[in-house]
Amino acid sequence: MNVMDDGISRWRRVADGLRAAIVEGRYGDRLPPETELAKGFGVNRHTVRRAISALSDEGVLRAERGRGTFINEVQPRITYPIGTRARFSENMIKQSLESAGRLINSERVAADRTLASLLELKPGAPLFKLEKMTVVDGVPVSRSTGYFPSERFPNIIAAYAETGSVTQSLKQHGLNDYRRRETRLTAERISPADADVLQCALDSIVLVSNAVDVDLDDVPIQIIRTRFLADRIELVFKP
Repeated sequence: MNVMDDGISRWRRVADGLRAAIVEGRYGDRLPPETELAKGFGVNRHTVRRAISALSDEGVLRAERGRGTFINEVQPRITYPIGTRARFSENMIKQSLESAGRLINSERVAADRTLASLLELKPGAPLFKLEKMTVVDGVPVSRSTGYFPSERFPNIIAAYAETGSVTQSLKQHGLNDYRRRETRLTAERISPADADVLQCALDSIVLVSNAVDVDLDDVPIQIIRTRFLADRIELVFKP
């Protein structure tokens, strides 16, 4: 397997390849020798060594002097179904997992043309911007940025800070049900700011969901951009 350059450091590519192979169970409980890995990835031993060091920092690997590099038990990814009713907390409860939302930051902003179009408002309309983190069984899995029309949801910040749930916060404003109109999914490397919040490596991959939620009259109520850690959660799309 040859590792080609395309603007991403070779050692990061090797780390990604090793991580994928570990998840698939290709190496058993320990890595092959560095020379074998270097040949397989088409790189030198220094590159392999740096990739192994990065995975060791993440807790994926552990080196034992005189014995080799061993693979720590990999936790299975959390499954999050994405459909017309995207309710994170409810889905976690069904899997016997405990989830909680934490408010990182909030502010009042004016809608730019893109947000105004998605929310069917005029440019400059007042919005509340909420930066949130979600943890499952104490482990950070995602960070999101949500925008709500402030006139319709004047107390959304306080409600979310109290409940840690968008669904419960909307209920406090008289909205008992809503649905997902659309979800657009991409993947990218995590930003330094998100890596700091989610306590992960700087070369981690995130699944980026850009979604629009609407009420039952099809009026937009929220624009939300969520960055899910790809090695901690998998998204399953259901009709």
